[in-house]
Amino acid sequence: MEPIDLNPRYSTKDIPGKCIKCLAEQELDSCLRELLRGEENDEKIQQRFEMLVAFLKSPESQRLRDESEKYLAEGKQVTLRIYLEAGKPRYELKVN
Repeated sequence: MEPIDLNPRYSTKDIPGKCIKCLAEQELDSCLRELLRGEENDEKIQQRFEMLVAFLKSPESQRLRDESEKYLAEGKQVTLRIYLEAGKPRYELKVN
């Protein structure tokens, strides 16, 4: 299963940003639409959907959102990687 990378951006007066939660919800909606269309790779899409739901329900999601907002406010680029390890969703925050 491919990891899911979410790249939040800080909002400025010229560019609207999106937080990790908004990006995860947007990706979740996209997966749901694909599942409803009955695409051929339903199993991969369903796994992706389940990983996003697990992240959004996870107690870690709020901590990761807060941490990413702090780094974004400092002008740093942030990527949240959601992936499966031993069948369980894992979350990794990368800061550049």
